[in-house]
Amino acid sequence: MPHLTVNDFDYHLPEGLIAQHPVRPRDHSRLMMVLPDSGLISHRRFYDCVDWLNPGDVLVLNDSKVIPARLIGKKSTGGKAEIFLLRELQANEWECLIGATRVQPGMDVLLDAGFIGKVIMPFSDSTWRVQFNKDNITSIGVIPLPPYITESNDMIDYQTVYAREEGSVAAPTAGLHFTKDLLHKVQKQGVHIASVTLHVGMGTFTPVKTDDLSDHVMHKEYATIPQATAELIAEAKANGKRVIAVGTTSARTLEAFHGKAHSDWVDLFITPGYSFNTISGMITNFHLPKSTLLMLVAAFAGKDLMDKAYQTAISEGYRFYSFGDAMMILHNQRQSR
Repeated sequence: MPHLTVNDFDYHLPEGLIAQHPVRPRDHSRLMMVLPDSGLISHRRFYDCVDWLNPGDVLVLNDSKVIPARLIGKKSTGGKAEIFLLRELQANEWECLIGATRVQPGMDVLLDAGFIGKVIMPFSDSTWRVQFNKDNITSIGVIPLPPYITESNDMIDYQTVYAREEGSVAAPTAGLHFTKDLLHKVQKQGVHIASVTLHVGMGTFTPVKTDDLSDHVMHKEYATIPQATAELIAEAKANGKRVIAVGTTSARTLEAFHGKAHSDWVDLFITPGYSFNTISGMITNFHLPKSTLLMLVAAFAGKDLMDKAYQTAISEGYRFYSFGDAMMILHNQRQSR
């Protein structure tokens, strides 16, 4: 495989194709079917995904729930300040992004309801350790939406119907297409529905700023594969069935732990040339140029086929990013649909 740089994952997207609102009902979004074994691309609706699932397959969902991570306040000197919670380090102490001029240790950010965030020290090149004066800081926060969504939305739209474990600062958006009724239909077909948890943080949405992909360092995110999920995966693989990840976060969790029951920090960066060990299918959205998510999907489907799929999506007017349309990539697809 030729050496790839970040610019090999760039593409031009007309601004009008960035979805500002989800389709209603959720499962009526468009679905692009991509079959790498044959190179075929076809077009469906998301609710048709059930027709491509076989009894005994395992559909794996990331059940992480988005927390109200965005805090609006001001500095004690009067200037505007915004704190973006990333992960709790210990009681009332978080790793945060801070939007303000001249951020420095000792700075206080005054928030609603008497909360104060004190900047303790840098945590990384771009984040800070912040200590809060009271418990339950998320009680005054709001659900953060990606910056490319500029129109107001009902915050419940940015949460999957199966979200359970609080901890993400961005939604695992591939799962936004599912309704409870559709998941019920999937189960009635004999497909096992299993869950993993990966709390979405900087590792998922931090842009790649290095030309050479091998120089990019992923931020760690905490992930778990429960024992029940590991057992379903082992059974499916033993019986020649498929493990299908809903979203890149589920895919990274499954691949990092080889489908085994485990909990740990994950910083797996998947790029073309990676050999997948657990999944043979994936449901995903259409991702930003130069993103680690696009690189993962290109690794799974093949770079050339993914380039073709994205150009097809643009020419066919698919809706992109968090509230956009979906893609289902299936290896080992034995049935003709």
